[in-house]
Amino acid sequence: MTYTVTLDRAACDGIFACLVRDDRFTERDDGLAGIDAAEDHHDADETVTVTFDDDRFADAEQAAAACPVDAISVSAATEGGEP
Repeated sequence: MTYTVTLDRAACDGIFACLVRDDRFTERDDGLAGIDAAEDHHDADETVTVTFDDDRFADAEQAAAACPVDAISVSAATEGGEP
């Protein structure tokens, strides 16, 4: 399944509830969450978007649901392949 995970690091409070739901989320040196697959791809505005094609959609959804500040969103790709 293809899906996109977006992490708004500006909204992140470093609570890290996401880490226990999906191990692709990491604690970065600045005390905020990151996405392991995107550590070298953080934008200047601190919004990280990564597209995955695997069977871990439910993990990503659980991480997003656990985030108390709603800093994570997950969207499934449409039939045309775009999220």
